[in-house]
Amino acid sequence: MRWCLFTFLLAIGLGLASAADRPNVVLIVADDLGWSDLACYGNGLHETPNLDGLASQGIRFTDYYAASPVCTPTRASILTGKHPARLHMTIWREAALERGKRKLLEPVCLDSLPLEETTLAEVLREAGYHTAHIGKWHLGRAEAYPQAHGFHENIGGTLWGAPQTFFYPYSGDQYFADWRYVPDLEPGEPGDYLTDALTDKALEILERETKRKRPLFLNLWYHAVHTPIEGKPDLVAKYQRKIASMETTFGKPEIPWNPDYAAMVEALDQNVGRVLRRIDELGIGDETVVVFTSDNGGFVNPCKLHPGVPVANNSPLRSGKGSCYEGGIRVPLIVRSPNASAQAGSTCRTPAWSCDLFPTLLGQCGLAGKTATAVDGVDLSPLLKDPTAAAKREALFFHYPHYYPTTTPVSAIRRGDWKLVEYLGDGP
Repeated sequence: MRWCLFTFLLAIGLGLASAADRPNVVLIVADDLGWSDLACYGNGLHETPNLDGLASQGIRFTDYYAASPVCTPTRASILTGKHPARLHMTIWREAALERGKRKLLEPVCLDSLPLEETTLAEVLREAGYHTAHIGKWHLGRAEAYPQAHGFHENIGGTLWGAPQTFFYPYSGDQYFADWRYVPDLEPGEPGDYLTDALTDKALEILERETKRKRPLFLNLWYHAVHTPIEGKPDLVAKYQRKIASMETTFGKPEIPWNPDYAAMVEALDQNVGRVLRRIDELGIGDETVVVFTSDNGGFVNPCKLHPGVPVANNSPLRSGKGSCYEGGIRVPLIVRSPNASAQAGSTCRTPAWSCDLFPTLLGQCGLAGKTATAVDGVDLSPLLKDPTAAAKREALFFHYPHYYPTTTPVSAIRRGDWKLVEYLGDGP
């Protein structure tokens, strides 16, 4: 009996020790941020020094893709490592409930991530991590909120895909019709900005869990830079001046820039910088994996504030959100990991996609092969050692059997340097 008790206590001790030795994971996902929205990806207007700095410390992927040209499916692929079509989640949550009268019949889709799916949070929680979700969820109704998918705590995650406004109180005034509130945040004042408020919560959790000396999985999913396109007034004014000073052709800038969107991008960058600085201040930079990415390409339709001016500009990529052309699915990915031996500031041109994050983060945490669930992604850990290495797969597949302002039902394949886009009807 004593031997059994000793063995049991020893096993617990070893489990705690191994959990304590695992790195923290901070997974930051922006909403609708395009591939060329960051200065380190070639943007000539947006100022993003913090994300540029993260890229200089880690690895920047040039050919990384969202598994879908819209939000909900990509987010499901990030958490499960599975293709959206395999999950029967190929369109955003609200649209899954409506099948419009179109020329082609759209498939029946799930509006919630099934509870039987194994998520990244569940695997990390089982390994001793504290798991926290902050921000946009958009993966189902209340019964499928983050707490049902492995997260110890959920701040702000709801069925809604966007806030009614980015300014306090972050909601409308009519129940459900335009309410779209963001719960679990501290009482604020007029002018307070949602991206700042979410970061405040992230900093609290980082400090608390560092003191508790247990590994943390922080799933920080900002609503920015999704609609409504609302920037802080001082940053909007800054970019209005900057755009006015740029070279023009026939009295207009070479590129139709949107100052409100630019302000949102810079505010996002500032808040990522706050998270990175707090990680350094807490002395956990060398034991924290930081990943930054987006859920789909930039939204290229105009907004009400600037008629005729696209919200985002994905140049030189074609099209944007909702499209399987490059502008709709190619997005930034920056990874900084204590287990990456590649030279800081490296660039990886090997094609990868959002399904890879599940196995990659488990690999970086020493948990490769610790789940029996089959995934469609591959572990990119070898690329974090040698960015010129090839991923162990034949091709990347995309399937969006739906209508969108920029597209009709479409599928695409990327294999090597070639890409095939097939419209399932008469064309875009």
